[in-house]
Formats: sequence, C-alpha cells, structure tokens
Amino acid sequence: MTAFRHSAESLAKLATDDSIPERRLSEAIAEHLRRTVRTNPSQAERRSWDRSLPVLARDLVDAGLGHVEMLVEYQLPLTSKRADVVLAGVDRRTAADAYVVVELKQWSQAELFEKDPKLVLVEGAPGGPKLHPALQVEGYCEYIADFVGALEGQSDAVRGVAYLHNAADLDVQDLYARDQGERSRLFTKTRRGAFLTYLRDQFAPESGADAADRLLSSSVRPSKQLLKLAAQEIKDREQFVLLAEQRLAYEIVLNAVDRARRADTKEVVIVTGGPGSGKSVIALSLLGELSRQGRSVLHATGSRSFTETMRRVAGKGSSKTKNLFKYFNNFMQVERNGLEALICDEAHRIRETSENRYTPARLRSGRFQVDELIEAARVPVFFLDEHQVVRPGEMGTVAEIRSHATAQGLRVREISLDEQFRCGGSRAYEEWVLRLLGLKGDRPESWLGDDHFAVSLADSPQELEALLRWRLDGGYSARMTAGFCWKWSDPLDDDTLVHDVQIDDWSRPWNVKGDRAVGDAPASALWATMEGGFGQVGCVYTAQGFEYDWNGVIIGPDLLFRDGELVTVRKASKDPALTKRGVTDEQADRLIRNTYKVLLTRGMVGTAVYSVDPETQKFLEGLVESRTETSRRSGPA
Repeated sequence: MTAFRHSAESLAKLATDDSIPERRLSEAIAEHLRRTVRTNPSQAERRSWDRSLPVLARDLVDAGLGHVEMLVEYQLPLTSKRADVVLAGVDRRTAADAYVVVELKQWSQAELFEKDPKLVLVEGAPGGPKLHPALQVEGYCEYIADFVGALEGQSDAVRGVAYLHNAADLDVQDLYARDQGERSRLFTKTRRGAFLTYLRDQFAPESGADAADRLLSSSVRPSKQLLKLAAQEIKDREQFVLLAEQRLAYEIVLNAVDRARRADTKEVVIVTGGPGSGKSVIALSLLGELSRQGRSVLHATGSRSFTETMRRVAGKGSSKTKNLFKYFNNFMQVERNGLEALICDEAHRIRETSENRYTPARLRSGRFQVDELIEAARVPVFFLDEHQVVRPGEMGTVAEIRSHATAQGLRVREISLDEQFRCGGSRAYEEWVLRLLGLKGDRPESWLGDDHFAVSLADSPQELEALLRWRLDGGYSARMTAGFCWKWSDPLDDDTLVHDVQIDDWSRPWNVKGDRAVGDAPASALWATMEGGFGQVGCVYTAQGFEYDWNGVIIGPDLLFRDGELVTVRKASKDPALTKRGVTDEQADRLIRNTYKVLLTRGMVGTAVYSVDPETQKFLEGLVESRTETSRRSGPA
C-alpha cells in the first residue's frame, strides 16, 4: 500500500514553511502520486489538499498528538480508490496499533436528498446527490479491515470520522440524522473541541511510526471473490463492502426504486465502468437487498457462463434463488412494469433482438431487446463496459440504451464507476492494455511498473503454465486463457478432452463446451471458479465476467505485430462468430481487440503474457522488461 506520509507536526510545518515555493504541500503530494501510482492529480484535488490537510494537522498538534502519522491519499489494497487520510498511532488504552480513517470535506452547506439518510445534496456541487460522508468513511474502514493482513483478528483497531471543517452545525444539521458508530463519526468546525477530545481519546501522545510501518508493509489478504460469497449475499446478508462510487450507485438505485413505487413513476439507470470496477458486485448487492425487502426484482445477463454459475453457486439448494437469474431474451413476453427493478449485468452483451432460429412465429415481433428490458421494470438498471463487446450483434452501449429510453419519454440517470478494482487497482495497467490494443487512440507504450500489479512476459507456454501453477500451489487462484485461434472439439468417447490448443510440443484442451463435467474438468460455466479448471485453456466466452488472482494469456496468430503496429488477422480466428455473413472486417478487427482486452484484464494480482508469433513476442519484449522468473522473485505476493 502507498501513501504520502508525514507526522502531523512535520506536515503542519511543510504547509507553513515560507522558504518552500508556493503550493508546496500539494506539489509534494502530487509528485508522490505521479511517482508511485502514475496519476496526475487535478487542480481541484490539489486545492483540497492545501485547504484541508493543514487544518487536520493543526488539530492533531493542538491536541498534543503531533507525533501521530498522517498517511495522506492512502491507497486501499487491490483498488485505486484512496482514502483522504489514515491516522496511525498508539491506542491510548491498550498501547496497540490504532488507526482512524478521516474523510475531509470542504462543504459549507449540505442537506439530505429527499430525506434519504444515505444521500446528500451539497450546495454548489455539480452532479446531483452525493454519498453521506459518514457512510463513505465507514465503507473505507470496513474495506481496510477486510483486506489488510496486519489487522487479522483486530479489526476494531480501525475507526473512522468525516470532518466537515468548513461547516457549522446549523448548515449541515440534516446530516446528523444518521446514527453514528465507531466507524462513522461526524464532526464540523462547530464541534472542533469535541473532535480534539475524540482524537485524544483514540491516541496516546507517542510516535505512530511503527503503526504506520505495519499498515503500509502489510500483506494483503485474498479478496472476497464474487462467486464465493454470492449465496450469502443473496440469501443471508450483505457481504460486500461497497466503496465510494460503488456505494453511491447502489444507494441511487435503491432510492430510484423507492421513489418509483411511491410516485408511480419510471426511470432508467445506466452504470458504466471498466473491468473489475465493481459492476457485478453492485448488481448482486442490489439483488440481495431488494429481494430481502420483498421487492419484485430479477437479475439478467446475456452471458451463459455467468448466469449458470450464479444459478449453481448462489442458488444452490434453493429453486427460489435460482429463479432470480434470467437471460436477456427471457423478457419477450412480460407484463409492462411487472417488476419493480431489473438488474441487467454485463449489459454490453445486449443484442439487437431476442429472436433466434428457435423462436416461435407467434413471438416474432421484431422488437429491440433493449426495449423489452426497459419495459419489463419500473427501474431497469444497466451495468456495462463498452470495450467488452466481443460478439457480432451485441449493441449494449450507453448511446443505444439512452436513445431507446428517451424515445419512451423516460428519465435516464448515468453513473460512472471511475475506479479500478481488478488488476490490483492499477489504472496504469488498464490504460496500458487499451493503448497496446489500439482501443484508446494513443500508441502502445512500455510498461513502467506498478507496485500493486505484476506484468511479465513468458518465453514459452510451458513457462507460462509453470508460473501459474506455482501461484496456484501458493494458495492463489490462477487460470490460463487464449485467443480463439484453435478449433474446439467435442470430448472423445472415453470422456477425455482433446488437446486442441497446440503450440510446438506443448498442448492443452480448451475448457469443457457443455453443462456437464468431463473427467476432472468442470462444466463450461464453472471453469473460472471451480477446482479443476486450471488444466484447460479458457476462451473469452467462459472468462468474461469472472476474475482470478493470477492471469495467463496466450496471444494467438489473430493478433500480430507487423510494420510497426499490432494488426488483427481475421482468417486466423476459429471463432464461429466471426465467420457469420454480414460481419465486416472492421467489425471483426474491433471484436478481436475487445476479446484480448477482456482476457488481459481478468487478473487481480498479476498477468503473464506469451505470443505464439516470434515477431509479436519480440515487440512485447520491448514493452515488458519483466520475465516470469523475475516476477516470481519480486511480484506481488
């Protein structure tokens, strides 16, 4: 984990030392972030540091706690989300490590949004309702306690406060409607005296350096993966900690469902985000909460693997829970607004129409699938990533959904999840992949490294598999995938899989085609999540929507480096979707690039790559210095 680190006393001096150039504090923090996480903070962020951090530092000094460590812009593990400040010190009562997460707000006036204690309207702030700051900091506390190994068995060591240091009580009195707990305290400038008393009650007047060391150098416990907790999420209680934009999206949808019920209205919500930004976590959390409230709600996707996995894992032993998971084409004949909410996950998989060759004539209306989904519920919610369209005929884009909704005269609310939760929270890695594949205008660039995510290049498929096996044996999850450049055979009569993926003297089978296990290999839908999936190579249709710690990707002959650029070779693909009539070369090019974008962004801790083409492999060597042996020694563990 990283943070800009100073004691309260030294940070207060840094903020007031006239011998240092103007904007000294914000420039020092900005340089730290450029160096450690390769991000360039906005001017608004810099202004907030200059205005808020000195206030908190002075409060600590005035409380006699100048030696407490301030970890500014503390990056939460396995995500690029950052907490404003984590205070590290010695517990006044127990002498153990103590941490207080502080969310700093410069708001002067704020009130609850439609009397909802979880949403806030801030005077002068654009963009509609905000998440209640006490709820935001509470989420950070829970997340840190869940993921930081040093806090194993002592999660009570983490507490949280929201500090509105520019606001008087009377100007934000609505915000006190929420009950306050140890992780959701709220203070204003009116209550500065109470805040200082609170700080003295948390920390002894001793150095917090050791506590800060232990927090920053701690191992990261494995994340709560989506499918392992799906059953509890839906049938029991909320299992996932939703952070910032994730929680905001969740609360806005709940608010919209409640408002639609009370006012007999209808609106469409679109939630966009890259791989691992939390779309499916929010979708499952909403499904769980709304079903527990007794609301009529269903979850739908266009992904067979994802839907079948949800039915088998989350719905195990419960036909009622299984029935919550549907496909997009299940809504051809439903009562208009018969549901209160429809959660459309992986909405980039929406097709032009639900009809296929098996559709009875009586159901052939020619209606757009997106219209069917919009009409099915008072609040249809679409979660999507436009860069994950990998099949011809998929049309799930923001523009398409918005166009169809406005044509029906409906209000559309759009929410962007602008933080990365897969790929170790490495925004730099996702940007690198987009540039590599030509999906983001700029040319490919060298991988400069990121402390939170490992990228390496294997010299052979044997080496790639050995690295992943080593990680698997170490207790991590790991899978190998490849571009769809080899035929996909049915199992042999003796119930064994054909080794279709052949590269020189190395070969492995694709994952199982069907719904039943073949030998030790799990059914197709369970390849990414069930023991036994490691022995096969996964394709994009089984990997999409899932995540694992360590990711291995074989780039096939459908993506080659030639004449100074990466080009796609349609004829090298064995994907039957690309052989269909009506699919242009331009469409095929985009689908192949999107396929590799999906494959390259499944890992949460690291990704290793190998290309079957020597010229492409040499090109990648110029971008990725790390070899798998180096990654074994120094990559995230």
